[in-house]
Amino acid sequence: MALPKFSYLIPKTLKEACIMLAEHEDKARILAGGTDLLIKMKHRMVQPEFIIGISNIPNSDYIHSNHKNLTIGANATLCAVAQNPDIQRFFPALAYASSVTATVQIRNMGTVVGNICNASPSADTATPLLVYDTKVVIMHPAGERTLPLDEFFRGPGVTALESGEIVKELILPLIPDNSGSNYQKVSARSKVDIAAVGVSACLQVDEKETITKARIAIGAVAPVPKRVLHAEKSLEGKLLTEELVKQAAEISLDEATPITDTRATAQYRREMVDVLVRRALNKSMEQIRTK
Repeated sequence: MALPKFSYLIPKTLKEACIMLAEHEDKARILAGGTDLLIKMKHRMVQPEFIIGISNIPNSDYIHSNHKNLTIGANATLCAVAQNPDIQRFFPALAYASSVTATVQIRNMGTVVGNICNASPSADTATPLLVYDTKVVIMHPAGERTLPLDEFFRGPGVTALESGEIVKELILPLIPDNSGSNYQKVSARSKVDIAAVGVSACLQVDEKETITKARIAIGAVAPVPKRVLHAEKSLEGKLLTEELVKQAAEISLDEATPITDTRATAQYRREMVDVLVRRALNKSMEQIRTK
């Protein structure tokens, strides 16, 4: 199936891309890896008059880290994120999620920022980024603004981006050594298929293994990927026991509002939320104990 006709614009900087996007408003779309946009265009789900290609903008595919944060640029690919040593060390759930997103070909083209901007409820990288307290740096023609990722998703395919805005980078605060994290996914056919359910967890503990900070996020079971705040609070200040894990999973289940579609039934998704939350929490604690 051929693509619909469009004009292709090539900005030299992200700021120039913002200006182009603001000028053409809803008639334009940003193209980075194109692994989602081109499919939608082929199926006439979207038919933009202008495509603004940003993949060749210099110095926009960076992954930088310092003693406080790790920063992922707009054009950093899923493959690069999965293989980055600092991400593997500090953010293993994100490294793993990036490594099991779609196929090798798509991971070599698709970007993590693009995965977030698509705002799919089942995006593999969304729940790991949520449990790592990621911030989104948004560029617009007049400057920049920063938003917590859990305020970025507004609905299926809908984000907080306004006219002329592009995500410049993602900022992840480095987590301490006394922490562990994990991503769990179940899909209909294989790990490369879109997640029917995705769950991430991140735990930090003190010297007695009391949980000082907990994060749990669920995906593909609500209109947006989301943190389960009540489940997180139920863990903090306590030791991770089997009963506590069960309680957190039950609270997470209460927050899930899954639907039935071609990938899974609502009932199956509910059951898997319970299973995957327990598994992610236990795996996170195992990771802490093996350091």
